Amino acid sequence: MGMVITAAGTALPDRSAPTPSAPTPSGPPSAPASAVELAGRAARGALARARVPASSIGVLVNVGVYREHNTFEPAMAALVQKEVGINLDYIADPEPAAGFSFDLMNGACGVLNAVQVGQALLETGSTERLLITAADVHPGGDADRDPDYPYADLAGALLLERSADPAAGFGPVRHYTEDRPTDVEGYLDTAAMGRHGRTAITVRRVPGHGARLSAFAARAVTDYAAEFGVDLDRTLVIGPFATADGDDGDDEAGAGEAGGEPHTAAPVLGYLRAMDGVRRDDYDQFLFVSAGAGPSAACALYRPEGW
Repeated sequence: MGMVITAAGTALPDRSAPTPSAPTPSGPPSAPASAVELAGRAARGALARARVPASSIGVLVNVGVYREHNTFEPAMAALVQKEVGINLDYIADPEPAAGFSFDLMNGACGVLNAVQVGQALLETGSTERLLITAADVHPGGDADRDPDYPYADLAGALLLERSADPAAGFGPVRHYTEDRPTDVEGYLDTAAMGRHGRTAITVRRVPGHGARLSAFAARAVTDYAAEFGVDLDRTLVIGPFATADGDDGDDEAGAGEAGGEPHTAAPVLGYLRAMDGVRRDDYDQFLFVSAGAGPSAACALYRPEGW
């Protein structure tokens, strides 16, 4: 039995509620974004589309990287679990696999890492449904107010379960690396942060990194297709690309759609865009590909139910 996507959801910040802080030249004050709140909204949207209750989720895996106030403890997955309302009463629902959650961080490849984990959990019967959440927000709560920060404040969620259709679902997940220094990294510069460390982050991207990552992703796709005999003419590839000026973009959601580029949630946006516009007569399947810091890449073949 394959593992299929039964629903997906996305969420953007609600900028309608201004904060009391003074406006800046970049625009009027706005409500700060929260990775927990955005991930929760995306997850609830996916559950609503699938018409299943939060109590039916056995495992939640959170793969977001950037968070408000640079929060790392407690685990963000536990906070997202609470936000969604999954198994909040252990006495009422004491099943060991009900409402288990954990963080899994691997940058742009996080969603496909979580898919790989989900395959093992679902195939062994450890859970019936698995929820993946991916949310990134600027530590200061508003990516639009930091011109040097490249990613959008946004979230995505995928709801996965087993399918009785042996031809449907995800194929093997493969990971690829390159033997060279990374030219994309995000970190907190402790020497320069001063008293603003909780609201600051440094993202370093060497010029031309977008084209290099795109070429690396293309090689990963070629290697994956050769290993598994994938007909790329009948396969819709969902993955990163480099724009004409060499900056990063994403096939899933174009740069600037939400004030920046999608990061960990990009595969979710890609899936929704593909399902909204693809014709089944044109493609037999999808191929997810992610590439990011490391440099590292991941690929996974996917066939929706009924294709």
